[in-house]
Amino acid sequence: MTVAALTGAALAAAGGGATALAQPSPKIVVEDGVTQPVFSYKDAIREHVYVESSVDSDRDGKKDRVNVDIIRPKETEHGLKVPVIMDESPYYDNAGRGNESELKTYDANGDPVKFPLVYDNYFVPRGYAFLAVDMVGTTRSDGCPVSGGPSDVLGGKAVVDWLNGRAKAYKPDGSPVEATWTTGRTGMIGKSYDGTLANGVAATGVEGLETIVPISAISSWYDYSRMNGVKYTDDEQPWLASYVDTDPPEKCAAVNADLDAGEDDATGDYNAYWKTTDYRDGTIARASRVRASIFAAHGVNDLNVKDDHFAEWWNALARRGVQRKVWLSQRGHVDPFDIRRDAWVDTLHRWFDHELQKIPNGIMREPRADIEIGPDQWITQRDWPARDAREIVLRPGADGTLGLRRAARGTTAAFTDAPGPRGFGHSESAMVADPTASQPYRAAFVSGPLPRTGRLSGTPDARLRIKLDKPTSNLTALLVDYGEDTRVNYLGAGAGIRTLATEDCHGESTPADDACYKQTEVTTVTSPVNVVARGWLDAQNARSLSHPRPLRPGRYYTVGWETLSQEYLLKKGHRLALVLAGTDADYNYEQPTGAQVTVDLRGSSITIPVVAAEDDPATMIAPPERTAPWRGPSEVNLPVQERDLR
Repeated sequence: MTVAALTGAALAAAGGGATALAQPSPKIVVEDGVTQPVFSYKDAIREHVYVESSVDSDRDGKKDRVNVDIIRPKETEHGLKVPVIMDESPYYDNAGRGNESELKTYDANGDPVKFPLVYDNYFVPRGYAFLAVDMVGTTRSDGCPVSGGPSDVLGGKAVVDWLNGRAKAYKPDGSPVEATWTTGRTGMIGKSYDGTLANGVAATGVEGLETIVPISAISSWYDYSRMNGVKYTDDEQPWLASYVDTDPPEKCAAVNADLDAGEDDATGDYNAYWKTTDYRDGTIARASRVRASIFAAHGVNDLNVKDDHFAEWWNALARRGVQRKVWLSQRGHVDPFDIRRDAWVDTLHRWFDHELQKIPNGIMREPRADIEIGPDQWITQRDWPARDAREIVLRPGADGTLGLRRAARGTTAAFTDAPGPRGFGHSESAMVADPTASQPYRAAFVSGPLPRTGRLSGTPDARLRIKLDKPTSNLTALLVDYGEDTRVNYLGAGAGIRTLATEDCHGESTPADDACYKQTEVTTVTSPVNVVARGWLDAQNARSLSHPRPLRPGRYYTVGWETLSQEYLLKKGHRLALVLAGTDADYNYEQPTGAQVTVDLRGSSITIPVVAAEDDPATMIAPPERTAPWRGPSEVNLPVQERDLR
């Protein structure tokens, strides 16, 4: 029988007298390569401390203190040292966490009673501490939030430093406190902003942060606000800072004004401000400093935190040889706990055991990537993108076809970056409706039926040779799949999931904090068309995001940019299209420039990485048909994906 942690004194009677035996040290129990739930969740220690950071974000002359809510096995008071799982969040008193928008609750002494999400319920009984950290400027921490800027990140770093004896912390009564109960080994986890903070803290290179699990997480705040000079929205930085700060507005008004000035909505350019919020190659954080391993999860159809955040971060860490693993789903901004729950909890358990408890359970020898290729259809592969993917260069033709051959020299197509019915650009529904019909706001090129199935794995790359009659234009490139199919409904409510009334449980519960959450199921839509990949560019930013160079009207220029990444089955019999247009009204917060864009077809292409059963993926692309012309759907309804901050 397995013996759990023993904390009481053992007594034995010998020769008529009671003799106290030495108290055994509490132990973490491992069976079948994973830690076992041998510690009481009900009896765990619940407390909070204030960690002193290195920043004064609210400019009051005092270093900000970060509120840290802690739950740890009671045996840590008797010699047990445990690693830490930490979720730093700005959402604990506003949006809440998880699909059910859970908030923290406290007792009369201000100690935590309920921790959102399942991490505490599941991992504390298995010999971990869980920390729910209020990001600087939010909930019970000092300071002002800065939408991913330095103080957001450095507050979390201070907590890791405290866990490793390098920073100060104080109890509520003001007395100093040390984290004597921990090994110092820390893993950060979280979705959206929370996972973003994990990326940022890891990119400071802080010692003691062994691993991070960023879910739908940002790696560059410029890329959250815009792509290649094209804005997704205005006032993103001050709006978000105000949203997560529940203190009176005047407290951080000056800080928010600086965020407004720094983001420079007037141009959409990358500047020194954005450099401070860049974790891939920024001023306070960069991928080259990362010590931690990474287990990432992202939806390839997430149009809130778009998947270029994952792809660029992953590629930067790959170049550094960082240990890493990934799950990619077909959903939008959805936690894998609400997609593939049992498998996610089991994998997360083994990951943290390997990285924080140092248990050799073989998880690093398994395929690096789990990928959803259709509704609840998952595959594994050695890495991401697929190592056996080969590039196909698709070229637009003068007759509206998309194929492997270059167009004849001097062949062109044209469209105008013109306002649509809503005053901005044109909707994606309008852009992708029957690509064989001539429309002044787009140029569309369609392949023949695909003779066999392949899989796009990675990042398409658009290259255009264009001429404008004005100094710049917003440009959209859409890679589109035409073919009746049932797909994950990532554009609909729930971004691919429906929440059910039934629950399941993972971990131990108390009356105030249960381990049970509502189950979900995939939602699908059957339709004749789907946008596979999207990408945008302000033409004057083609050479530099920081120093725009307006184009000389009437002169040809070659411009290029990567679209968002994808994992997508290109099915036999479907058609693949490249749609080129101006401002995308669904995802660009820009006024069309009115420029006419002339595309030199011979000098234009889109390159896509494809895995195919045959040696040459190019055999997937059939030559143009000689039969009756095909027509696409004349009416298309593509909803705009709702924005979910949780």
